[in-house]
Amino acid sequence: MKALFYTREFPPYVYGGAGVHVEYLAAELAKLMPMEVRSFGDQNDISKNLKVKGFEFENADFDSADGKLKAVLQTLRTCVNMNIDPVDADIVHCHTWYAHFAGIVAKLCYGTPLVITTHSLEPLRPWKREQLGRGYEASSWIEKTAIEMADAVIAVSEETKTDLLHHFNVDPEKIKVIYNGINLKEYAVTSQTNTLTQYGVNLEKPYVLFVGRITRQKGIIHLVNAIQHIDKDTQIVLCAGAPDTKEIAAEMKASVDAVKQERDNVIWIADMLPKPQVIELYSHAAVFCCPSIYEPFGIINLEAMACETAVVASAVGGIKEVVVQDETGYLVPVAQQKEAPFEPMDPEEFSKDLASAINKVVNDKDLQAAMGKAGRARVEAIFDWSAIAKQVQELYQTLIHTHDDK
Repeated sequence: MKALFYTREFPPYVYGGAGVHVEYLAAELAKLMPMEVRSFGDQNDISKNLKVKGFEFENADFDSADGKLKAVLQTLRTCVNMNIDPVDADIVHCHTWYAHFAGIVAKLCYGTPLVITTHSLEPLRPWKREQLGRGYEASSWIEKTAIEMADAVIAVSEETKTDLLHHFNVDPEKIKVIYNGINLKEYAVTSQTNTLTQYGVNLEKPYVLFVGRITRQKGIIHLVNAIQHIDKDTQIVLCAGAPDTKEIAAEMKASVDAVKQERDNVIWIADMLPKPQVIELYSHAAVFCCPSIYEPFGIINLEAMACETAVVASAVGGIKEVVVQDETGYLVPVAQQKEAPFEPMDPEEFSKDLASAINKVVNDKDLQAAMGKAGRARVEAIFDWSAIAKQVQELYQTLIHTHDDK
């Protein structure tokens, strides 16, 4: 049995949780079966059981396209190009709407069973219109078509399964909940502090850490607004890059600049750092904060927990299935708008509640240690990639048997 991944992100071009998922799942599956990955980029690598080929995304042909439509048109071209090489896999497995059109073409042209992993859902991310313009209608159509024609859909949390059934015409029997995972050997506490020194983090003072992209979904502006309520002695380390749009990048800069007028211990690392450096930041943080307003799973919380760091996170989506209240961290309730984009109805109150939970953890070292140990134990028990890869392999086998019987 051979599986083929279609994905936008694959190393060295990973900027979000979906890319992390694909990287580690492909590596684990390659220990069990032949794997091929076709991604956006210039990769060209063949190892024992894993072949990776990149397909050019940036293309001069699109220079005259509408700025917001350019990415969508490039995506469609790239997805078609991904199928020019014959598909000899038994299963095609797509990750994010960017790659779904490649899966649609593969199923139609090669008759290969199609699996879709839903890392997020376009109907619940209307702020993507800021980035894509009318292209958001196209991305939504691509996602809907792929999900509804798939032979199986993987939901990364129980809440994501509920969202799938609400927004799409999918047979519940086709949906399988399989969590994201974590590489427990790689993500572990380190004593290294070179990265902290490099970016001016005071090793004698506690800090709250954010890691993620600058996007509405990740709620980083709410954390920045919470800084005024966080104890003055607590450093704020924002490892935040890859803004969705110029507008949100400007909003982020203005918000951080305003906060820096009041305190000098806010450190913004605008680069997407390599994993060893991020692991250093996790390992020495007093608390990690995930203020997302929409999060199907929240793999970033697993990374912090694996590094024995207490978590303060918004009580939304799949985060509630990852972080255990009062045990591995604190879940901060948020009264949200009932329809997407799910912004807090009282943003100021949400920011204050984030700060209150952060202060509670920072001011209690015994609590930090207990939550950190509990978080590590939880990821070891439930979220190991090797076990998750076996669940995916079993799903593939079921589909192939069903397909062969037809």
